[in-house]
Amino acid sequence: EVQLVESGGGLVQPGGSLRLSCAASGFTFDDYAIGWFRQAPGKEREGVSCIRNTDGSTYYGDSVKGRFTISSDNATNTVYLQMDSLKPEDTALYYCAAVPAVWVIRSVQALCVERDPAPDYWGQGTQVTVSS
Repeated sequence: EVQLVESGGGLVQPGGSLRLSCAASGFTFDDYAIGWFRQAPGKEREGVSCIRNTDGSTYYGDSVKGRFTISSDNATNTVYLQMDSLKPEDTALYYCAAVPAVWVIRSVQALCVERDPAPDYWGQGTQVTVSS
């Protein structure tokens, strides 16, 4: 059974940091691309950052570039999202999602921005709230 389990969310003050984890099981982790997406109330789901495990290529959305770092640990089948210099506008429910890397024909950017290809698997989400 495929599972993606997010953790690490919480309440943090502006300027603070959090590290999200996405623990994957039930598929060959090394052969997949993993993305972090977020959705704030009343807004569409947005691609935050994506990584393709087969070649390590990454993408960051413009709103998080320079503040967030995605990494993948193939030994533990976990993808991390280190979030620094957090802003109130980063408040959202954060999801990780997975898709076979061979399906990512265009680019990791297309996966993140257009959800092309549409990920097969999604986690349940972890809430991040940035507020003073």
